[in-house]
Amino acid sequence: MNQLTSSSYQHWLISISNKIATITLNRPAVKNRIDATTLRELGQLTSEIQSNKDIWAVILKANGDSFSTGVDVSLIGAMINNDRETYESNLRTFQGYLDAFEAIEKPIVAALHGYVIGGGLILALCCDFRIAADNIIISLPEVKRSIGVIMGTQRITRTIGLAYTKELVMLGNHITSQRAYEMGLVNQVVAQDNLDEETKLFAEQFLDLPPLAVGLCKKIINEGQFLHRAGQELEIEAQAALLETNDFKEAISSFLEKRKPNYKGS
Repeated sequence: MNQLTSSSYQHWLISISNKIATITLNRPAVKNRIDATTLRELGQLTSEIQSNKDIWAVILKANGDSFSTGVDVSLIGAMINNDRETYESNLRTFQGYLDAFEAIEKPIVAALHGYVIGGGLILALCCDFRIAADNIIISLPEVKRSIGVIMGTQRITRTIGLAYTKELVMLGNHITSQRAYEMGLVNQVVAQDNLDEETKLFAEQFLDLPPLAVGLCKKIINEGQFLHRAGQELEIEAQAALLETNDFKEAISSFLEKRKPNYKGS
């Protein structure tokens, strides 16, 4: 395993093995609550992952007994003690870190366990796939504290639709892993003891696929879902770009030669 620059981060661990980067939220003493440092460092991690051509897939997980219990009260307090203009500016900055992470042109698989609350769920929704342990508890309790969901209403709606989003956001109740699966919040529910292995197996599927094509498919889906005509143009541009890659040539050659393709990411 090749350890990257984990020493540069206070709240995260990062490692890479066999083209899969594993980033771990490492604040177990405070149930992996998310504060300004967590988000700033996520922005730095995003740049590191996006620029590393040896990374073909990403796993997001957390140490301790919960994935994340949400945004740290200190972050909310610091923001509301400012004037409105500063508050809005801070929110846009933090939203930018999540947007950039979500836009990494590599598949991101989240491993969820324990409590996945508020901002913790929003972080998970920035991932492309979510594998849930059978013991998770999910909620967006902000409404019970007389505040709205921060940095995530649109992500929830895109994932599960209006009706389920309203149920989660407007009631603020806890839901189980099975209910989350029924809603489409998670892709799979697995036994807690098998979570790491099942998440790894899911991520390893992308190692047999051309990474540039996977990345462009993700970009088309994320950016084109509400653009209609513009989304169609995005597909055309992406397809034209893929036709010029060595991986495309390898895909054609391997098909004609009846062998498994050997993709290089170029």
